Amino acid sequence: MGVSVTGAAPAQAASPSPLDRVVPAPASATASGSPYRITRDTHIRVDDSRESRRIGEYLATVLRPSTGYRLPVTAHGGGGIQLRLTKGPYGAEGYRLDSGSKGVTITAAQPAGLFHGVQTLRQLLPAAVEKDSVQPGPWLVAGATIKDTPRYGWRGAMLDVSRHFFTVDQVKRYVDQLAAYKINKLHLHLSDDQGWRIAIDSWPRLAAYGGSTQVGGGPGGHYTKADYKEIVRYASSRYLEVVPEIDMPGHTNAALASYAELNCDGVAPPLYTGTDVGFSSLCVGKDITYDFVDDVIRELAALTPGKYLHIGGDEAHSTSHEDYVKFMDRVQPLVAKYGKTVVGWHQLTGATPAKGAIAQYWGLDDTSAQEKAQVAKAAQNGTGIVLSPADRIYLDMKYTADTPLGLDWAGLVEVKRSYDWDPGNYLPGAPASAIWGVEAPLWTETITKSADIEYMAFPRLAGVAELGWSPASTHDWEAYKVRLAAQGPRWEALGISYYRSPQVPWPTA
Repeated sequence: MGVSVTGAAPAQAASPSPLDRVVPAPASATASGSPYRITRDTHIRVDDSRESRRIGEYLATVLRPSTGYRLPVTAHGGGGIQLRLTKGPYGAEGYRLDSGSKGVTITAAQPAGLFHGVQTLRQLLPAAVEKDSVQPGPWLVAGATIKDTPRYGWRGAMLDVSRHFFTVDQVKRYVDQLAAYKINKLHLHLSDDQGWRIAIDSWPRLAAYGGSTQVGGGPGGHYTKADYKEIVRYASSRYLEVVPEIDMPGHTNAALASYAELNCDGVAPPLYTGTDVGFSSLCVGKDITYDFVDDVIRELAALTPGKYLHIGGDEAHSTSHEDYVKFMDRVQPLVAKYGKTVVGWHQLTGATPAKGAIAQYWGLDDTSAQEKAQVAKAAQNGTGIVLSPADRIYLDMKYTADTPLGLDWAGLVEVKRSYDWDPGNYLPGAPASAIWGVEAPLWTETITKSADIEYMAFPRLAGVAELGWSPASTHDWEAYKVRLAAQGPRWEALGISYYRSPQVPWPTA
């Protein structure tokens, strides 16, 4: 994930990166004492546990190319960079980082916390640490004590692989970028009108035929079960849980085209490569529909170690309200049958959400009070809410009218707008305890390659990560935009294509 650099590079400044440049902002960070300098004698010292060693090896793979140092990973000795798993007040994802002249110690109760602490350490080093060729250093870490735990447990990003298909390696690249900002959920939108992207053995034409095209035509593609398992494995190694989505009863033309019997009239429509929504629906009155759904959920649940399975439920304009309720009443128990928790778009709250279900809200600031009240009532009754307001954190919205990619149906979303709202009080009437977190969807009608993903995600994704992780008390646009600007050189070192918003004081070259 780097960019080769040739020729002599200027030496790094001989002072460490400031503590107030970390994104997401830590819960607390206090400067203390002298910096630590990583040298050719530095060791990465880990506990005698598989998780600690794996995270130590991950850190070494980040640091070795740019420093040129060996950085052995060992369970012996003291000093250097130490990764420790131990009981303490860190929760499932929190950590403590202590640095001083003798070394850096990251302490956590769980491996995810240790991994998140490593991401903070990366940002305490010069941006050039991210390059994949040897840089001159010095490699200084400010003397500090950082204590950090997340505000929300759900900090997600959704990638639509249905409108345009993305390979396993492209998804892995995005996973690495998400992990750097402590995102912990990867929601994969695996089916839509334009493409079915996951192999289902019991219904093989879904992928073979339904996955054979994409928006605008082209070959499309799909993941074999081995491909999907590799995405899940890789995401897990970066402490992201994969949440797969099969959208239904609408957004189903790829399935309807693959199997005529799923249509009420028994006639398969042609494959679809346009961008309209709301025209397709599974046949709610046919028993074979539920045999189909049962098979798909069973096979997908067996591939997915995470807790959640997303059943979509949005824009079912071709399904009557009565049929929608009937469909959800039959389908939600199938998710529970295979050991998963239902997630659906917030239209699910127009039916009866299953006990423990999560509704993903994608409305706008000016969505009707009635629709917001329906979601809030579900929240009051125990449905969890993940916030994805389209006019705030849909990453496929254009930044300005001149943005070459993206859509604008939810408005233009510059960097400040995507950051400057509070998930805790966004949805009137929803109890704070019902807000599980935030998720930034990226729909891909106009997105065809990794550089497109990056241009639309960065810099907005960093702000979403901060909304999900950092305490509400740290939320301040004027301070955030300075911290965000410091990420620019880091993204350049990583070869990330990003939008240089005029709202952000990026450093000049």
